[in-house]
Amino acid sequence: MTQPHGEPHGQSDGAGERERTFAALPPARGRAFARTWWGTRWLQALEDTALDGEQLRKGRRFARQGAVGAVTVRPGRITAVVRDRDGTAHRSDVLLQELPDADWERVLEVAARESGHLAALLDGEMPPRLVEDALSVGVELLPGIGDLDPSCGCEAWDHCPHTAALSYQLARLLDEDPFVLLLLRGRTERELLEELGAHTSAGTASAAAEPAGEQDPAGDLGGTRHNVEPRGVLAEEVFARGADLRPLPAEPPPGSAPGGAPSLTGAGTQPASGVDAAALEFLIAETASRAHQLLCAALSPAHAHSDLPEPLTPFQDAVRLAASAPRRRIAERLSAHCGVPPASFGAAVRAWEVGGELGLTVWEESWTPAPETMAWARDQLATAWAEEVDPPGLNIAGSSWNTPDGSAQLRIGPDGSWWPYVAERGVWWPAGGAQTDPAAALAVALRQKEPGRGERD
Repeated sequence: MTQPHGEPHGQSDGAGERERTFAALPPARGRAFARTWWGTRWLQALEDTALDGEQLRKGRRFARQGAVGAVTVRPGRITAVVRDRDGTAHRSDVLLQELPDADWERVLEVAARESGHLAALLDGEMPPRLVEDALSVGVELLPGIGDLDPSCGCEAWDHCPHTAALSYQLARLLDEDPFVLLLLRGRTERELLEELGAHTSAGTASAAAEPAGEQDPAGDLGGTRHNVEPRGVLAEEVFARGADLRPLPAEPPPGSAPGGAPSLTGAGTQPASGVDAAALEFLIAETASRAHQLLCAALSPAHAHSDLPEPLTPFQDAVRLAASAPRRRIAERLSAHCGVPPASFGAAVRAWEVGGELGLTVWEESWTPAPETMAWARDQLATAWAEEVDPPGLNIAGSSWNTPDGSAQLRIGPDGSWWPYVAERGVWWPAGGAQTDPAAALAVALRQKEPGRGERD
């Protein structure tokens, strides 16, 4: 038998093994309380029974923090001392009704029909078929709603954090040894195996005494003449026993590059009427590229500690797509879809090209600098030019500074960077990327306004 965390099988009180005590388990941070299907069913009975979900949440925290002391298991009862955060100790008990001898007799009869039941128990497992077979004769081995009866020194009338913590801790013991549950129901491991062996031997002797022509037509099923219909294994049973499944293979590494879009007009194929094949090919390639970026980011070591980015607005996403579109016609369609004039949409696309999402935020002027940020910006402007150079007389307008003739502009970004802009036909266009020096940023804007440069059609 596998013992929980290397602890002794249990301490005897002189009556066989009808009382077992397990040393306090270490904190359960970062792991589930139940990995096996029978441990999960135990917790389901607890959570279906408790009336106050807040008490269960506190109980989980107590159990995770190691507040549950040694757990004693005996027929019909589990007991432990559970400590509050201030160290106050409470004796807590959870009661589960023992099965009467008549019910155990029925369980032993169905268990003796299949040798696999005994083998699974000896291997430290609770076979789902045994539970189903017992239920078919009217015996419930696993607890259900209302079967877990709490009793605690804190005098709570329902499950309190202390009895909840004890129940969560017991799920960890059940994971390692299903005989803990059977002891709660009234049979020690020794008693159960001896009685099961006696039933199996009796069945074998009975089958051997039968005339050859009266043997079980279903064949040898554990040496008995009970007819048991062969059947497969339900998928839900297999997945419930997740600990027994083979580990999944290692995840394949992401491809070095996203896949390309298929050609939708090759081999003489013509797109359907109204379908822009070039735009559709672009969207397919863009989707593959975006998926590849997200996958690489998700597999990076820093992903678990990174905040999720805010989703783009429809306008921002249209601008992003247009910035990478290979044909002007695609950008025109996106502009029309957004209801934005082509010149303004073109300026927004340019902002994305030179600065990504931050560049577009600055272009949209969708942020308001705090007073201390504006004071810092004025200090930067005052000291940006050398002493022998007269600083330009910039006129402030919101978070922007304009040249006297209104042809160039500086904007301050949320990160303290400076962005150069030029006015073209009534629209402010980004003249370049962000600069840390306002003088350098203004120089970029002024160069953009030189004759023969910067005019857009």
